[in-house]
Amino acid sequence: MDLVEINATSVPPIVKIMDFGKFKYDQKKKANEARKKQKASELKEVWMKPFIEENDLNIKMKKVFEFLGDGDKVKIAVMTKGSKKVLARGKDAVPDLFAKIIAIVGDKGVLESKSKPDERTKSIIIAPVR
Repeated sequence: MDLVEINATSVPPIVKIMDFGKFKYDQKKKANEARKKQKASELKEVWMKPFIEENDLNIKMKKVFEFLGDGDKVKIAVMTKGSKKVLARGKDAVPDLFAKIIAIVGDKGVLESKSKPDERTKSIIIAPVR
């Protein structure tokens, strides 16, 4: 048996008589068990085009809601490369699409971050509401 100091700051210090090796072993087991039970949040990714049709958007959003329901973060990515026609047709297409997606998500998710404006692939990350 060992004399283990529990709280050194109190007056008088609090000590306990215990088997210190067994105590450390039990702490290690509890920590491992807690680590097994916790769920790590994954980052799922959904790709879209800048000029997506309404029905296609609804189908993609069903998948987004499924991921958010499982407690995972969702990265919605839009590739902005293409012919000059596509780029000239709508410079505001991607920001408008992101605004529409955020409106659809509403209170089921929270906008966590946006991509930098100069990147070729624009993206937003939506986290589930806890």
